[in-house]
Amino acid sequence: MERAAINVVGLSKRFGSLVALDRVTFEVRPGEVFGLLGPNGAGKTTVIRILTTILHPSAGRAEVLGHDVVREASAVRRLIGLAGQYAAVDPNLTGRENLRLIGRLSQSARARIRPRASALLDRFDLAAAADRPVRTYSGGMRRRLDVAAALVAQPPILFLDEPTTGLDPQSRNALWALIRELVREGTTVLLTTQYLEEADQLAERVVVVDEGRVIADDTPAALKAHLGNTVIELDMGDQQHAARAAKTIDGRLGLAEAAEVEGARLRLPCRDAFGLLRDILNLLEADGLVPRTVAVRESSLDDVFLALTGHRTWTGSGTEPATAGGSE
Repeated sequence: MERAAINVVGLSKRFGSLVALDRVTFEVRPGEVFGLLGPNGAGKTTVIRILTTILHPSAGRAEVLGHDVVREASAVRRLIGLAGQYAAVDPNLTGRENLRLIGRLSQSARARIRPRASALLDRFDLAAAADRPVRTYSGGMRRRLDVAAALVAQPPILFLDEPTTGLDPQSRNALWALIRELVREGTTVLLTTQYLEEADQLAERVVVVDEGRVIADDTPAALKAHLGNTVIELDMGDQQHAARAAKTIDGRLGLAEAAEVEGARLRLPCRDAFGLLRDILNLLEADGLVPRTVAVRESSLDDVFLALTGHRTWTGSGTEPATAGGSE
């Protein structure tokens, strides 16, 4: 049986009375993109910091390529690259100088550092700006340089903690393409993100965490299939009409899934959207309710998260404590 690239069993972390992680368990297979999803404060960054040996767990254990992250921290550090939430490069050095410095700090062979830095600058489309101070780079360029820095030592496992936060769509798509390329070459990637579209695009499997606990663990396709293949969305104009419409639908159609109300919008995951929509519109019309807009679309991971937690990822409350290194 192939050894897991990352194995997490019963991982818990407390900061005083605050439980940041509560018995988190998951496994990452070699050569896959694994998505760790959740709102701010869910525990994503705490998991990353434990797996990269920055924090010690309060309970449980974790291994990276068979090495315990506490007992064999030095061995783990030699196997991983980390691009955190914020660019770790020096703004006063050039892109080339940053990568060469990282090479020296990672104790790479001196003869390899210069060609490796040049190769990464080419690969990440930074060669033209290689000798400019990083403070002159755009946000997307800094993010690409940060990921390049995490790859200087050619680690088999790469941790990306919300790598595209704050990037424009073009920069985000460019970074997605680079991540796919790395995985095709054999790199294992653990990706944390609040952007569910990102996980849907990149991850082969996802774990959803909320308030420090794992609440789902499966492929994106399986999670969406469990919820329903399609989603009906109705804009009822105001919250009162939406609540009344939900009561009408739930009370008379006998559906397995209750209609979800969010402000003036009503959402219903289902499998036979068009047949159900006809019945819904007839019921609402009989009750004197007419939606402002009607939409039928494929279900998304955002719908899954909303069904599991009752809120969207970007409305999660709170952040992790300062001792954990700031918010997620």
